[in-house]
Amino acid sequence: MWGGRFAAQPADAMQAINASIDVDKRLWREDIEGSQAHADMLAAQGIITQEDNAAIQAGLDQIAAEILEGSFVFSAELEDIHLNIEARLTERIGEAGKRLHTGRSRNDQVATDFKLWTMRAAREAGDGLRALQNALLKQAEPHADWVMPGFTHLQTAQPITLGHHLLAYVSMFERDRVRLIGGALEAAWECPLGAAALAGTSYPIDRERTAAALGFHEPAHNSLDAVGSRDFALAALANLAIAATHLSRLAEEIVLWTSPQFGFARLSDAWSTGSSIMPQKRNPDAAELIRAKAARIGADFSALNAIVQKLPLAYAKDLQEDKALTFNAFDSFALSITAMIGMVETIRFEREAMRAAAARGYSTATDLADWLVRELRVPFREAHEITGKIVRRAEDAGVAELGQLPLDAFQAVDPRITEAARALLTVEKSVESRDSYGGTAPQRVREQVERWKEMFR
Repeated sequence: MWGGRFAAQPADAMQAINASIDVDKRLWREDIEGSQAHADMLAAQGIITQEDNAAIQAGLDQIAAEILEGSFVFSAELEDIHLNIEARLTERIGEAGKRLHTGRSRNDQVATDFKLWTMRAAREAGDGLRALQNALLKQAEPHADWVMPGFTHLQTAQPITLGHHLLAYVSMFERDRVRLIGGALEAAWECPLGAAALAGTSYPIDRERTAAALGFHEPAHNSLDAVGSRDFALAALANLAIAATHLSRLAEEIVLWTSPQFGFARLSDAWSTGSSIMPQKRNPDAAELIRAKAARIGADFSALNAIVQKLPLAYAKDLQEDKALTFNAFDSFALSITAMIGMVETIRFEREAMRAAAARGYSTATDLADWLVRELRVPFREAHEITGKIVRRAEDAGVAELGQLPLDAFQAVDPRITEAARALLTVEKSVESRDSYGGTAPQRVREQVERWKEMFR
């Protein structure tokens, strides 16, 4: 490759640090796709002959078949996927293969390949999120009226329904899908191919043609920016990190819910592990590993950001590390999605344990305050104080639920309180009353389930 300029071979360590084929061979589809579009354009512009183009197209198809069947030999001496494919093409078709690189550089070639790969990976990640949303939706519907505690500060706050809780993640993951797919569409706007090394090319190329052939909207407007920018990968990793954070939050809840201290749910054997010395253990390792994967995905974004932020225009070899980070992040995310879908589909919830936990901690206190406001026209701050005094009486009496206090204990704080108020202080009546749009009431949860079903059709 460098024989015209260099008289000696690179040092072994230089070869090792410089070669990227073990990582970027995953770009082979995109590299062949980009090369075929480039060759078609060169032929259409009269830069190469139609005969050369036909040989290039056939040769690249044959190389794709070799890679798919596993017979293609990847060489570290040829550094990367681009030179590996070009060298094999020349072996197959001779001089025509050497003409393929006319009017382009590895700089615009890799930027194009990497952009195409990242867009595809982002769309696939979005598809994975949709599959997870469907799994959550299937669990939310039959559990629309199963009562559980809602938490703030991980302290019992108000009763909610399990279906409502699961739908919260459906909403989160929808925003993640929009960010991922929207980011992929934004990345598809400008095509780097034809920017060459950094300054464009003197050949009469048709960049609009190659951009359209590869699914971009238009060619990149600035050749320096086209080869030197990786904001499309940064955006993809940032969006992926947010989605992974949401996966991690759901994983954390599964860890908590399946612990004996909560007892809200039980993972299937397929998604649990045991202990080497404690035979009674059921460990939620898949959920715990999803939390760790989320941290690594965030770190991949931070690492790429640190690489790019110190680079002057245009291309620098530092950018070779962008693909390893991006591939790792998307691989980790895909594995996490698969594991989460498996857990969500097979988890079994414990209705009585959740209901009992929802009733503890005086979770219906707000319902009493709301009754005082609604029925007695008491200002809410005053109602809050009255209810707080009643909660203190319940604590002193050692009762677990406000509704278990006798009526005279309520009336000792405020004689206007009636049996009608005390009768409202069950977790079932509490969730039924929260029927504002987006609320936890079972009827509202079922409406939301139907809305999501309609969206997913």
